Amino acid sequence: QVHVVESGGGLVQPGGSLSLSCTASGTIFSIYAMAWYRQAPGKQREFLAAITSGGSTNYADSVQGRFTISRDNAKNTVYLQMNSLSPEDTAVYYCNAYYTDYVKGERYDYWGQGTQVTVSS
Repeated sequence: QVHVVESGGGLVQPGGSLSLSCTASGTIFSIYAMAWYRQAPGKQREFLAAITSGGSTNYADSVQGRFTISRDNAKNTVYLQMNSLSPEDTAVYYCNAYYTDYVKGERYDYWGQGTQVTVSS
């Protein structure tokens, strides 16, 4: 069983920065792609950024240039550096570990419980 845990959320002022961390245990972390999502009250969960096992990244347009995803396989950890935060970034942020078995044609997804990020003065 893969166990995913986010940390680093909190209260930050508009224009500020925050770094989130996510650890995934119970598996071979390096083979998993990792992603960050968020969900604001009354809204659907939104994709933010992803990083493959090889280190390739992609971002949602809404965070491109402000957020940076990175990973440290030695620490089984993925990070999300968030800059230039605005109140619209207020949400619960979720970490997703996923692995695609192309032979079986199956994708395995594991989610953390989320961490609250509040941007307010």
